[in-house]
Amino acid sequence: MIRKNRIRPLPWARDDGGRAAAGFRGTAGDCVTRAIAIAAELPYRQVYDGLNAIARDLDCPCGGHVAGSARTGVSRAVYDEYLTELGWSWHATMTIGSGCRVHLRAGELPPGRLITRLTGHLAAVIDGVVHDTEDPGRGGTRCVYGFYFIPDQEAS
Repeated sequence: MIRKNRIRPLPWARDDGGRAAAGFRGTAGDCVTRAIAIAAELPYRQVYDGLNAIARDLDCPCGGHVAGSARTGVSRAVYDEYLTELGWSWHATMTIGSGCRVHLRAGELPPGRLITRLTGHLAAVIDGVVHDTEDPGRGGTRCVYGFYFIPDQEAS
Protein backbone atom coordinates (compact mmCIF):
# COMPACT_ATOMS: atom_id res chain seq x y z
CA MET A 1 0.00 0.00 0.00
CA ILE A 2 1.39 3.39 -1.03
CA ARG A 3 0.72 6.21 1.38
CA LYS A 4 0.43 9.78 0.11
CA ASN A 5 2.13 12.58 1.99
CA ARG A 6 -0.54 14.23 4.06
CA ILE A 7 -0.60 18.04 4.05
CA ARG A 8 -0.92 19.39 7.59
CA PRO A 9 -2.18 22.98 7.39
CA LEU A 10 -1.30 25.34 10.22
CA PRO A 11 -4.06 25.74 12.79
CA TRP A 12 -5.96 29.02 12.66
CA ALA A 13 -7.19 31.32 15.44
CA ARG A 14 -9.73 34.06 14.73
CA ASP A 15 -8.06 37.35 15.68
CA ASP A 16 -8.88 40.89 14.55
CA GLY A 17 -5.75 42.37 16.15
CA GLY A 18 -7.79 44.63 18.42
CA ARG A 19 -9.68 46.28 15.56
CA ALA A 20 -13.15 46.03 17.12
CA ALA A 21 -11.85 47.05 20.55
CA ALA A 22 -10.35 50.17 18.93
CA GLY A 23 -13.84 51.15 17.73
CA PHE A 24 -13.54 50.17 14.06
CA ARG A 25 -16.61 48.64 12.43
CA GLY A 26 -17.43 46.99 9.12
CA THR A 27 -15.11 45.33 6.68
CA ALA A 28 -11.81 46.73 5.51
CA GLY A 29 -8.71 45.74 3.57
CA ASP A 30 -6.58 46.16 6.68
CA CYS A 31 -4.67 42.87 6.79
CA VAL A 32 -1.34 44.69 7.14
CA THR A 33 -2.54 46.64 10.16
CA ARG A 34 -4.03 43.53 11.79
CA ALA A 35 -1.01 41.31 11.14
CA ILE A 36 1.43 43.84 12.59
CA ALA A 37 -0.78 44.57 15.62
CA ILE A 38 -1.08 40.85 16.36
CA ALA A 39 2.53 39.78 15.79
CA ALA A 40 4.14 42.85 17.34
CA GLU A 41 1.64 42.91 20.24
CA LEU A 42 0.83 46.57 19.60
CA PRO A 43 -2.51 48.38 19.86
CA TYR A 44 -4.41 48.35 16.57
CA ARG A 45 -4.88 52.15 16.63
CA GLN A 46 -1.13 52.72 17.11
CA VAL A 47 -0.27 50.58 14.09
CA TYR A 48 -3.09 52.13 12.04
CA ASP A 49 -1.86 55.66 12.75
CA GLY A 50 1.80 54.73 12.21
CA LEU A 51 1.15 53.16 8.81
CA ASN A 52 -0.97 56.13 7.72
CA ALA A 53 1.78 58.57 8.72
CA ILE A 54 4.32 56.73 6.58
CA ALA A 55 1.83 56.43 3.69
CA ARG A 56 1.24 60.20 3.78
CA ASP A 57 4.99 60.82 3.64
CA LEU A 58 5.36 58.50 0.64
CA ASP A 59 2.33 59.85 -1.28
CA CYS A 60 3.03 62.13 -4.20
CA PRO A 61 2.75 65.89 -3.53
CA CYS A 62 -0.05 66.15 -6.09
CA GLY A 63 -2.44 64.61 -3.55
CA GLY A 64 -2.49 61.10 -4.98
CA HIS A 65 -2.66 58.19 -2.54
CA VAL A 66 -0.20 55.83 -4.18
CA ALA A 67 0.99 54.41 -0.85
CA GLY A 68 -2.55 53.56 0.29
CA SER A 69 -4.10 53.73 3.74
CA ALA A 70 -4.15 51.47 6.77
CA ARG A 71 -7.87 50.84 6.22
CA THR A 72 -7.80 49.91 2.54
CA GLY A 73 -4.28 48.50 2.27
CA VAL A 74 -0.82 50.00 2.10
CA SER A 75 2.04 49.38 -0.29
CA ARG A 76 4.95 47.16 0.63
CA ALA A 77 7.18 50.25 0.90
CA VAL A 78 4.96 51.50 3.75
CA TYR A 79 4.85 48.33 5.85
CA ASP A 80 8.49 47.52 5.13
CA GLU A 81 9.53 50.92 6.51
CA TYR A 82 7.23 50.57 9.52
CA LEU A 83 8.47 47.09 10.41
CA THR A 84 12.12 48.10 9.93
CA GLU A 85 11.56 50.97 12.38
CA LEU A 86 10.19 48.41 14.87
CA GLY A 87 13.30 46.23 14.47
CA TRP A 88 11.79 43.47 12.31
CA SER A 89 13.79 41.82 9.50
CA TRP A 90 12.70 40.29 6.19
CA HIS A 91 13.45 36.71 5.16
CA ALA A 92 12.51 35.71 1.61
CA THR A 93 11.38 32.11 1.13
CA MET A 94 10.92 32.36 -2.63
CA THR A 95 13.01 33.87 -5.42
CA ILE A 96 12.27 34.50 -9.08
CA GLY A 97 12.01 31.16 -10.83
CA SER A 98 12.39 29.07 -7.67
CA GLY A 99 8.78 28.05 -7.31
CA CYS A 100 6.94 27.85 -4.01
CA ARG A 101 8.96 26.11 -1.30
CA VAL A 102 7.24 27.27 1.88
CA HIS A 103 3.53 27.07 2.61
CA LEU A 104 1.23 27.76 5.54
CA ARG A 105 1.66 24.21 6.78
CA ALA A 106 3.18 22.43 9.73
CA GLY A 107 6.97 22.25 9.83
CA GLU A 108 7.67 24.80 7.10
CA LEU A 109 7.99 28.01 9.16
CA PRO A 110 10.24 28.68 12.16
CA PRO A 111 8.77 29.14 15.64
CA GLY A 112 8.22 32.60 17.06
CA ARG A 113 6.22 35.64 16.02
CA LEU A 114 6.11 36.07 12.23
CA ILE A 115 4.34 38.27 9.73
CA THR A 116 3.96 36.21 6.57
CA ARG A 117 3.59 37.71 3.11
CA LEU A 118 1.18 35.78 0.93
CA THR A 119 -0.40 36.62 -2.42
CA GLY A 120 -2.20 39.93 -1.78
CA HIS A 121 -2.27 39.37 1.98
CA LEU A 122 -0.27 39.53 5.21
CA ALA A 123 -1.01 37.24 8.15
CA ALA A 124 0.45 36.82 11.61
CA VAL A 125 1.79 33.39 12.54
CA ILE A 126 2.66 32.83 16.19
CA ASP A 127 4.45 29.59 17.03
CA GLY A 128 2.79 27.73 14.19
CA VAL A 129 -0.73 29.14 14.58
CA VAL A 130 -2.16 31.56 12.01
CA HIS A 131 -3.88 34.55 13.64
CA ASP A 132 -6.28 36.35 11.28
CA THR A 133 -9.95 37.17 10.77
CA GLU A 134 -10.29 34.31 8.28
CA ASP A 135 -8.17 31.24 7.58
CA PRO A 136 -5.83 32.21 4.71
CA GLY A 137 -4.11 28.81 4.50
CA ARG A 138 -6.11 27.18 1.68
CA GLY A 139 -5.76 23.82 3.38
CA GLY A 140 -1.99 24.14 3.67
CA THR A 141 -1.42 24.97 0.00
CA ARG A 142 -1.01 28.77 0.38
CA CYS A 143 2.47 29.86 -0.65
CA VAL A 144 4.54 32.02 1.71
CA TYR A 145 6.75 34.44 -0.22
CA GLY A 146 8.64 35.38 2.90
CA PHE A 147 8.19 36.59 6.44
CA TYR A 148 9.18 39.35 8.82
CA PHE A 149 10.66 38.33 12.16
CA ILE A 150 12.43 39.83 15.15
CA PRO A 151 16.10 38.77 15.06
CA ASP A 152 17.12 36.67 18.07
CA GLN A 153 13.53 36.36 19.30
CA GLU A 154 12.63 33.65 21.73
CA ALA A 155 9.69 31.44 20.85
CA SER A 156 6.58 32.74 22.65
